[in-house]
Amino acid sequence: MNSLPWIDAIVLSLHETLWDILPILSVIVFFQLTAIRKKIPHLKQLAFGFLLVIFGLGIFLVGLEQCIFPVGIEMANQLTSAEFLAGENLTGAPDRADPGLYFWTYLFAFCIGFSTTLAEPTLIAVALKAREISTGSISALGLRITVAFGVAFGVTLGAYRIVAGTPLYLYIVAGYLVLLLQTFFAPKTIISLAYDTGGVTTSTVTVPLVAALGIGLASNVPGRSPLMDGFGLIAFASLFPIIAVLGYAMISEQIARPKRGN
Repeated sequence: MNSLPWIDAIVLSLHETLWDILPILSVIVFFQLTAIRKKIPHLKQLAFGFLLVIFGLGIFLVGLEQCIFPVGIEMANQLTSAEFLAGENLTGAPDRADPGLYFWTYLFAFCIGFSTTLAEPTLIAVALKAREISTGSISALGLRITVAFGVAFGVTLGAYRIVAGTPLYLYIVAGYLVLLLQTFFAPKTIISLAYDTGGVTTSTVTVPLVAALGIGLASNVPGRSPLMDGFGLIAFASLFPIIAVLGYAMISEQIARPKRGN
């Protein structure tokens, strides 16, 4: 009797995950035994944790393939279908995309960027550490909301770029020019944290949905190539959170100056 397809998928994912993690384990064991030259402490506990990591990553990867990627692509397909856009005064299958017809796509991109970022475990961890190190002067929730707005704006702008068909480099160059100016004028205490937030947003929750959205959008918008236009949303999701955090810090500093003067 054949096993269920999802069981086969889990077994295959666990096997691939094991081989992916083995190099990391080999490096740790090598340096522990050759450089540090001490027995590995709490070996049983670490071995059990290692098994949990393999199992967790394996299940997570199956979840991505079975749920997250299909959901993102399906939502993009539905929001850009000719039947749906017919309600936006579109007749027939167009040869060229009109960016003005894709309001609901932009709204979905904004909402999915905001919500997935708030749920991002790595961002939560960084925000909590930032609050701890700053002895409460940095709000963990405030930082997460600011980053989420940055990602939401970036993903929305990236979705517009796919529909409009404009070159990716124009947005990235302009964005980094703004970022360089902000870095020069922003409070020095927030710069490192702001740059880190750009990295932690593109992690386990945000990347799969955003990538699936971009590919699905480029696959359905007339005149767009999934390979040429479908990627790039993650770059927007990394850049604009930094701009958002630095901008928030600069505004907060300007508001606080008159109070300090009094």
